[in-house]
Amino acid sequence: MALIGGAVIWPILARAQDGAQLLIGFLGGRSAQTDAHLLAAFVQGLSQAGYADGRNVRIEFRWADGRYHRLPALAAELVRLKPTVIVAVGGSASALAAKSATTSIPVVFAVGGDPVELGIVASLGRPDGNMTGITMFSAALDAKRLELLRDIAPTAKVLAVIMNPSNPSADSELRHARTAAGVLGLQLHLFNAHTDAEIDAAFGAIALLRADALAVASDSFLIGRRTKIVALARDLRLPTIYAVREFTEAGGLMSYGTHFADMYRQVGVYAGRVLKGAAPASLPVQQPTRYELVVNLKTAKALGIAITPSILLRADEVIE
Repeated sequence: MALIGGAVIWPILARAQDGAQLLIGFLGGRSAQTDAHLLAAFVQGLSQAGYADGRNVRIEFRWADGRYHRLPALAAELVRLKPTVIVAVGGSASALAAKSATTSIPVVFAVGGDPVELGIVASLGRPDGNMTGITMFSAALDAKRLELLRDIAPTAKVLAVIMNPSNPSADSELRHARTAAGVLGLQLHLFNAHTDAEIDAAFGAIALLRADALAVASDSFLIGRRTKIVALARDLRLPTIYAVREFTEAGGLMSYGTHFADMYRQVGVYAGRVLKGAAPASLPVQQPTRYELVVNLKTAKALGIAITPSILLRADEVIE
């Protein structure tokens, strides 16, 4: 996947500029290494709108690598370049940084939280101002994730949840998770992590707690550290559910959430429409049309966890 993504993205990184007339500022919450497949989807969306880097558009990248405090300065750098449109992806913090940096340059975002609740747009149907994009409403899916987790760990009582407290959507996601856990009779224990050291500390505390199951929240920093997180969860032999398929592809047990590549493709389409002159206020904020359950059966067998037939029947993809 990384090789394929790299092959698609290389022309962008090379920036063959001959004939390029328009500039896209790309503000990413994660990194080019972790998001190669998503960049490929974004490029595909742009191509659907008739744009290709080096031919009729140029893309200038800024990456935060999951460190949200860097985003305001990176957004300001892009604004100084006076792009035709800014694409803000890789978490709600990217969109908020872009919103603070400009009120005139159009911004197309992809966020996990509710953009109205976060103050990014006035409404989904009529976003107003210079912002529009895609939202996956990740927090609203927490109840479903915990139900799925209960299906594979029916005797679980103690649930550990890992979140990044720096994520603007963290409070909303925690509220949804606590409500869902209460309905299922689970004792929820929150562990915050927004550095590599805190991830290690969180898993050490989870081991001492003797948690029965684990849920990892959707977050750019955590997604960027998915290989590390999956390995630590495997070491504890914990039934674990994640918010995005990238964890399951990295060896995690199970994930349920929005298909990120679809989101990034639509961001590319929207960016193309803005390049053609559409005002962000005329483009409603898009909501997910596809949710997916991905199960890693190989990991389940290695951990001695039985995946119920009902989950296998509902799974959109089973990794064997």
